[in-house]
Amino acid sequence: MNSVGAQLTIRGLVQGIGYRYYCYRAAKSLGLTGWVKNNPDGSVLVMAEGDRSLVEELIRELKVGPPSAAVTDVDVAWTEYTGRFRNFDVSM
Repeated sequence: MNSVGAQLTIRGLVQGIGYRYYCYRAAKSLGLTGWVKNNPDGSVLVMAEGDRSLVEELIRELKVGPPSAAVTDVDVAWTEYTGRFRNFDVSM
């Protein structure tokens, strides 16, 4: 297993439409750990850890998002796997 971390910034119409919960459900179904939260600038920030292929699958899903979303950009910053997260959480 090739465990990695990734910090994602998702831009577009991604707040107020259930995007964080879409991300939560996708990450949980893939067995990833980390968190998702809204940024004050209207973007969504995600920290995800797990097998690289599964994190890449999450990124593909987040580029689409739920039907009500309009994702314009997903910035990915790969990080080292830390193992510090036990679950995947939605931060308020």
